[in-house]
Amino acid sequence: MNKERLKNGLEKMGIAADETALDRFEAFHAILDEYNARMDLTAVLDEDERVDRHDLDSAAPLTHGLLMPGAKVIDVGTGAGFPGMPLLILRPDLQMTFLDALNKRILFLEDALARLGLKAETLHARAEDAAKMAAHREQYDAAVSRAVANAATLEELTLPFVQKGGVAIAWKGPGVAEEMTAARRAAFLLGGTVRGTVDAPIPGRDDWAHVLLLTDKTGTTPKAYPRKAGTPNRKPLGQ
Repeated sequence: MNKERLKNGLEKMGIAADETALDRFEAFHAILDEYNARMDLTAVLDEDERVDRHDLDSAAPLTHGLLMPGAKVIDVGTGAGFPGMPLLILRPDLQMTFLDALNKRILFLEDALARLGLKAETLHARAEDAAKMAAHREQYDAAVSRAVANAATLEELTLPFVQKGGVAIAWKGPGVAEEMTAARRAAFLLGGTVRGTVDAPIPGRDDWAHVLLLTDKTGTTPKAYPRKAGTPNRKPLGQ
């Protein structure tokens, strides 16, 4: 792994990373490669691309000070551990929960956490089902998700986890502008208010146009939401 690329990129984003963090990133990349040889975790194989597209992109909330010290965070649809693992490596104070519907990904993350010496919770479940569990419903300061989905869908999959006063953070591309009206309607139904978007550029990458969609939890999510598994994707709220 190109540690200098990662360190310089983080510095340009205003994020400090000590040697322990950089070593953990390097180790995580190695573990990811080890598992990726036998299961599909990431299609990004070039190391510089992985630093940019996974590590630096995942760290974007820290540039904007969106996660308070000791924040309780759930990574919804974490996949190979993004954005949750880079956030946890950079901020071990976070109380992170990794949520994914595929158990093989959860087993990979549990092994990686143990080998990196990091503490976090893992949960094998669909987001729609996990958000109905008392231990997880409206229990988090922040829900983060880099899952590829319609903005209104992401509102339904993340906001039910967030307690009042917390925030849902979704990584989106430039097309999010076309989804904002539906996202605002969905957030309203779910007890949230869309704050708007903030830029999440990667240093030196003019071809990268990610933004963070921020939704504040201003009320309580009605018991009817989220709807049964699969429905938020098939029929996004607010459409």
